[in-house]
Amino acid sequence: MSRYCLDTSAYIEFLRGDSRAVAAIDGASWIGFPVIALGELYTGFVLGRRHGRDAERLREFLAHPVVETIPLDDEVAHEYAHLVAELRTAGTPLPANDIWIAACAARTSSVILTCDAHFTRVERVGCVVLRGDR
Repeated sequence: MSRYCLDTSAYIEFLRGDSRAVAAIDGASWIGFPVIALGELYTGFVLGRRHGRDAERLREFLAHPVVETIPLDDEVAHEYAHLVAELRTAGTPLPANDIWIAACAARTSSVILTCDAHFTRVERVGCVVLRGDR
């Protein structure tokens, strides 16, 4: 059993029925859903054509007993600051939202579940990359 912090890309692959995403999520003992990832999804819903259906599927997912929303709090903010500093020093920056997601993973001692290989640049946080083509 694993503790995963979901990146937006992993949730989307889960919805698409990707076998690796489904297996990882179905086998998880805990799934953290960062509010940053929720914001990215809600933006897609607002801009998309299936807003109501997509929002309902997300509500159902969030209602599952092993799923917990990860809020941005003081501890996550401290993790974010340390990660930004480490990535800048290493010369390996990431998009700001992804650093926030990594900070949520660090705060909750979970592994990022993603399709984005650039998360491997975050040395203090583990990740499972579902696909390496993004």
